[in-house]
Amino acid sequence: MTDIITDSLTDSIKLLPFLFLTYLVMEYLEHKAGMKMQAAIRNADKGGPLLGALLGVFPQCGFSAAASNLYAGGIITMGTLMAVFLSTSDEMLPIMISENVGIGLMLRVLLTKLVVAAAAGMAIDRIFRRSRGEVKIDHLCEQHHCHCENGIWKSALHHTVEIFIYILLISLALNLVIAWVGEDVLGGLILDRPILGPAVAGLIGLIPNCAASVVITQLYLDGVLGAGAMIAGLLSGTGVGLLVLLRVNDDRRENLRLIGMLYLIGAVAGIAVEALGIVF
Repeated sequence: MTDIITDSLTDSIKLLPFLFLTYLVMEYLEHKAGMKMQAAIRNADKGGPLLGALLGVFPQCGFSAAASNLYAGGIITMGTLMAVFLSTSDEMLPIMISENVGIGLMLRVLLTKLVVAAAAGMAIDRIFRRSRGEVKIDHLCEQHHCHCENGIWKSALHHTVEIFIYILLISLALNLVIAWVGEDVLGGLILDRPILGPAVAGLIGLIPNCAASVVITQLYLDGVLGAGAMIAGLLSGTGVGLLVLLRVNDDRRENLRLIGMLYLIGAVAGIAVEALGIVF
């Protein structure tokens, strides 16, 4: 129990700088920048999916949490959000480094995720861009019922603490469930299943907790999982990005659509890797 609480606290605390800076920027845009700045941001996001994919590659799920907030505020497009989600690897890179994995393997995995994320993000923007809603920076005040007139620093801190507590409680609950089920059971669901393996790994990747990326990466390094299952699970994994999205985005139907797309892209990419016989 002590380890579970410690891990949950550690994972949640890592997000604090990202959450605070994100809310601070959004508060600034609402109170200081005005509609012209909001419009400029909206019109300057054609390269958003590529930038999002590049940012998501960094070994930190804080970017996925930030992207969820920015999307809920109407600042970034759906394609940019999905690019960040797909390229986010959570604990994959630290584990590979600790296991002394060759840099070539790490770069190939990261490049694969980057290419899939950027391509999928651009395609999604082309399909859904016209149906995108108006910029809604003031979404923060409307949703959280806070006193934004107290200043951007206090308001940003208020939002950060609120989301931090939410993430901490959910992460603690998930860690308890995963400890009870067992990582071996999760791994056993995707063993020796060329097509079903990536499909199941994609579902495991959707678990909004670092344990998902830890299990998938470690099993691949141990030679238990194939490359396709590993890619599927790591593409659909967003760290706590989905948790934040479900909390800050009011459109539940849209959230389900995003989760469905995230899973489908990850599973299809994983099955393609298996079918093509790609080995990292």
